[in-house]
Amino acid sequence: MKFHSLLKWRVVFTFGILLLVCPEVSELLAKTGDILEIGKFSAAKVGGDFPPGWEPLVFKKIKQHTKYELVNDGGEVVIKAESKSSSSGLIKKIRINPEKYPVVSWRWKVTNIYAKSDIAKKEGDDYPARLYITFEYDPAKLPFSQRVKFNVAKILYGEYPPLGAINYIWEGKETEGTMVPNSYTNRVMMIVVESGQTKLNTWVQEERNILEDFKKAFGESPPVISGVAIMTDTDDTNESAITYYGDIIFKRK
Repeated sequence: MKFHSLLKWRVVFTFGILLLVCPEVSELLAKTGDILEIGKFSAAKVGGDFPPGWEPLVFKKIKQHTKYELVNDGGEVVIKAESKSSSSGLIKKIRINPEKYPVVSWRWKVTNIYAKSDIAKKEGDDYPARLYITFEYDPAKLPFSQRVKFNVAKILYGEYPPLGAINYIWEGKETEGTMVPNSYTNRVMMIVVESGQTKLNTWVQEERNILEDFKKAFGESPPVISGVAIMTDTDDTNESAITYYGDIIFKRK
């Protein structure tokens, strides 16, 4: 990875969530059998605080922020995201072994897609719904030259960029299953899990095997999962969106 690409991680903060490595917290997460409840939004109160560990992620250079709030939809409390030429997200820093909990499951509801969205261009890097999985920096997976660059980034910004990230998206035109590098960096892989208008205004349940997706995306086994984030953004396309996010869980195979 070239040095200028490494520095673009600060730009990608706007589009790919770069989370700090945090202490092992897996055992502190709510457990039900073989399930880790990462985002138990349904247990929260309408208009109240987000579940423990979830916090807003805003960007200094972006004045307009997406609004996130807890609302009742169909008798269940969920996250509502409203974006108007804006960008921000909600993040939770975690530490989960993907070998133990390789499957992530969530549901979302999208009300519109974007006319100007383009997965191949920076100016089109907006999506009505995203779920990020980030992976912590692991020096053992990098050659010496890249370790030096990661160390420089830590000195400059106070943190290591993650080794990689998977970005599950709802896209407007691309075929479901499409997997391509992010337009800003090849350390973030975009995976289209829903596309088009067919399922608009409908709750859609999703499930992905992170272990398999990471191996396919990067050609190796993943390091520890360092974070989960949701984001609805419209700052590049200057469009608008209302999206809903339900509970997020990790589970064994």
